[in-house]
Amino acid sequence: MQGSNSSGRILVVDDVPANVQLLTTYLKTVGYQVIPARDGEEALALVREAKPDLVLLDVMMPKLNGFEVCKRIKSDEATQYIPVIMVTALNDIEDKIKGQEAGADDFISKPFNKLELLTRVKSLLRIKSLHDQLAEKIAELEIAKERLRQLAITDGLTGLYNHRYLKEFLKRELERARRHRLNVSIVMIDIDHFKHYNDTHGHQAGDELLKMIARLFKDNIRKIDLAARYGGEEFCLVLLETNRQSAAIVAEKIRNLIDAYPFPNEETQPKGKVTVSMGVASFPEDATDYENLVHIADQRLYLAKERGRNQVVVEDFVGENV
Repeated sequence: MQGSNSSGRILVVDDVPANVQLLTTYLKTVGYQVIPARDGEEALALVREAKPDLVLLDVMMPKLNGFEVCKRIKSDEATQYIPVIMVTALNDIEDKIKGQEAGADDFISKPFNKLELLTRVKSLLRIKSLHDQLAEKIAELEIAKERLRQLAITDGLTGLYNHRYLKEFLKRELERARRHRLNVSIVMIDIDHFKHYNDTHGHQAGDELLKMIARLFKDNIRKIDLAARYGGEEFCLVLLETNRQSAAIVAEKIRNLIDAYPFPNEETQPKGKVTVSMGVASFPEDATDYENLVHIADQRLYLAKERGRNQVVVEDFVGENV
């Protein structure tokens, strides 16, 4: 045992100083760290603060007896997996039954047998160590699972949500809006003359432009809204609880930001700067399902391009079929 237990921290709870001293001596001879407590209330405070690896808990104590202390340790999610060895009178079966009901993991009888005590302590510490390792692995798996989920729903280049997640999110929010009679608006966005920029400056510069514009989208919508890369140089914003008039204001604000932003090499673009065209559609004003809402916003985006680009189209005009 010597030298293998130095990391074990054991809370020894007993109102008799001689008992605490004896247990401390036994435990320290094999390298355990000992935290003493004189009564149940002090023990509960130390369990929460110090998070010991094991508790040696006397049954008979003032204020709170060992059964109540054990029950509280085991009922707290933060401490329930800390092993508890209850110290009982010799062959006191009734105490052992009560201890089991309170959640005790093992028992040791007075007077102490040093070998028996250290064997039981070592066994429960090993179980606690295995439990901690398992909990750590589970936490790592949860983190990995969340990373994979994020990869599955995120566009690798821009960091925005991808087309697949956009579809799931928008369908879900349209259902919610239908139930609660709310508005939802979407803004379809296309970078004007992006192919010209890409062909002139190369794909790497084009990718950087996409990332910069994506960041502007993300930084200028609310947390409840969503920005997604629809495909290529096309993006989509989902604005929750927003009618068409309010969505038009948001779209125009973002269009102006992009129009004024000093993008690299923008002087080589046909109009001397990087711009975007936008089409807005709203639920329930324009459409009541995902497919038609996207279709109408997309058609209005192309109308914006036909009219000269760098503008927002929010509604249909007389004589035009959308």
